[in-house]
Amino acid sequence: MTFLYKANAIRGVEWARFFAERAPELSFRLWPDIGDPAEVRYLTVWAPPENIAATFPNLELIFSVGAGVDQFDFSQIPPHVPLIRMLEPGIAEGMVEYVTMAVLALHRDLLHFIDQQREQTWREIRVTPAAKRRVGVMGLGLLGQAVLERFKLFGFPLAGWNRSPRTIEGVRCYAGRETLPDFLAQTDILVCLLPLTDETRGILNTGLFEALPRGAKLVNVGRGGHLVEADLIAALERGLLSAAVLDVAKPEPLPAGHPFWSHPRILLTPHIASMTTPEAAVEFVLDTIGRHRRGEALPGRVDRDRGY
Repeated sequence: MTFLYKANAIRGVEWARFFAERAPELSFRLWPDIGDPAEVRYLTVWAPPENIAATFPNLELIFSVGAGVDQFDFSQIPPHVPLIRMLEPGIAEGMVEYVTMAVLALHRDLLHFIDQQREQTWREIRVTPAAKRRVGVMGLGLLGQAVLERFKLFGFPLAGWNRSPRTIEGVRCYAGRETLPDFLAQTDILVCLLPLTDETRGILNTGLFEALPRGAKLVNVGRGGHLVEADLIAALERGLLSAAVLDVAKPEPLPAGHPFWSHPRILLTPHIASMTTPEAAVEFVLDTIGRHRRGEALPGRVDRDRGY
């Protein structure tokens, strides 16, 4: 019985060590050393291999090494094989840290001060109190809720938008496409934490930017596919938006010469907002395998109809 890991090879070595300590009965293999494919029962991946069903006929569980699953073609996964998105706590903790950093940087005009330092300019920018800076989060799953909980500490007026209704204390919640304009109209800093689905692909576009208060700011930690890149550049040039922090892109990495690399109103990071911690990830995976063997409900199981 084999557990196959196909993701970051350096972190895979750490996974192997933890598996040897905690599940020595499982044969742990690092891609591309798959051994006998018929022995593979559990697969953890970032970029899925081709022909999963044909290659691994006895597969029982597939784990995404991250919180997202938009990289999977669900039609290539047998219906009886659950797909599990990673729920280890380090992902949420890292995301909260990153989004807090990004929102505070935008709130306190850090990109302007970086420009001024390069220009050797000493000029104050009047501070807007947090109580007058409205923050809105798109996507109210575990990550979105964790981010909003942290923002309560700063005193920002908070709003959230989601596909399905949510109730979060201290947060004005909106649900469904018909409420999106109302949500956007009261959002000065917009955080995208949506899953990438057919419904949300390209949602960060000119129409959405025009619905925000003029000069609003954007943080995208969802997926690059959420953003229409040309629309962002145009929105910054037109003054619809005043700044953006982007941790995701399409493709990744961005090619040389892409306008995001040098745009003065964009802070770009290489998809590092949150990372799976090997030790905690192995604990989650082994717990899920145990639940599966006992016929129990599986945390993080993906609803293929919804896409997450």
